[in-house]
Amino acid sequence: MADINVTPFVDVMLVLLVIFMITAPLMQHGLEVQLPQESTKPIQVKEIPSVTLKNNKKIFWNEDEMLNLLILSSKVKEYLRDNQDGGVYLKADKALDYGFVMKVIATVRRAGVENIGMVTEP
Repeated sequence: MADINVTPFVDVMLVLLVIFMITAPLMQHGLEVQLPQESTKPIQVKEIPSVTLKNNKKIFWNEDEMLNLLILSSKVKEYLRDNQDGGVYLKADKALDYGFVMKVIATVRRAGVENIGMVTEP
């Protein structure tokens, strides 16, 4: 008989398919990674305003407390009228919720700021 028997090949392929179908979703959950704690060279500090976020979710524009994000947005727009390509520094407490920090960053970006520098401790 000159034909090749493919039944064992099909059986092995089906077993491999089942194994990959079971293990593939388990591999998509991500890995726990410890990020490096390197510091970079300090950059030259420019004289631009800073948005400070305290751990109790209070927002400050330089030293002035902002009551909400709308007031912050109007302060940023007022600053950009005088400084067309101005940027801002963001100082956020490390205990803050990531979503809150992103909401503030989005508000500052919508107000027209292109460059946001994040300030860290060396």
